[in-house]
Amino acid sequence: MQMSDLLIYLNGKFVPKDEAKVSVYDHGFLYGDGVFEGIRAYNGRVFKLKEHVDRLYDSAKAIAMDIPVTREEMTEIILEALRKNNLKDAYIRPIVSRGIGDLGLDPRKCGKPSVIVIAQGWGAMYGDLYEVGLTGVSVCVRRNAPDALSPNIKSLNYLNNILAKIEANEKGGDEAIFLDHNGFVCEGSGDNIFVVKDDRVLTPFTISNLKGITRATAIELLDEMGYKVIESNLGLFDLYTADEIFVTGTAAESAPVTRLDGRVIGTGKPGPLTMKMVEAFAKITQSTGTQIYK
Repeated sequence: MQMSDLLIYLNGKFVPKDEAKVSVYDHGFLYGDGVFEGIRAYNGRVFKLKEHVDRLYDSAKAIAMDIPVTREEMTEIILEALRKNNLKDAYIRPIVSRGIGDLGLDPRKCGKPSVIVIAQGWGAMYGDLYEVGLTGVSVCVRRNAPDALSPNIKSLNYLNNILAKIEANEKGGDEAIFLDHNGFVCEGSGDNIFVVKDDRVLTPFTISNLKGITRATAIELLDEMGYKVIESNLGLFDLYTADEIFVTGTAAESAPVTRLDGRVIGTGKPGPLTMKMVEAFAKITQSTGTQIYK
């Protein structure tokens, strides 16, 4: 299917991509006032669908917004979006914005929230870099403080992430590495971070970064391999001196980082535990999940 032929779910019906439009008075457009999810389908199954839907509703609750469909209805809409577009391997983006209001900030002026679901084909986000490793860059822009805008809310306001990505692009990096205002490592612009050192696996606390569903999956897989993941405050020193670094995310999946701020990480090649993680994640995504077609 061509991108131009995609059908998009928009407020109760499926419409062609070119007709999937929202009002310029929608607070999602005006102020980034809304929430979203990124979900993957593999081999005819949607991976961790319930967990993603639950997180969508948690994000909505955190911004005091009621999604106008039930979780069960949202689940069916997502599956139907895949069926309508004849997809077995895809990226799915459910979006819920505050809805049409006025030019003021008051969300009480908004009517019914807008519900949108996009499903489209998706390949490997980092191409052949999964084999050679990403180049990471620590950025000057700091991660949103949890007492200002919690990174656990997957909101439509992603400017913090975009500013980090712009800086990484300018510095020649494949991914940005966020620090918080205390200098602790948080996450990438679109993924969580894991560090391997002396056969220990460490990852930052989620108070300052998204509670990643791929992150949680990685922790489960590592536990099955005999590695208990330790949540810890980490600094750039811990990353520079790591034996291995890998990042996880729905779009990124599981990817190695082999250079950071001009330093070679470990041997400069994806490490053995990282590659086990990549293989284990590929296996679980290809064999589990909610069936699209029954």
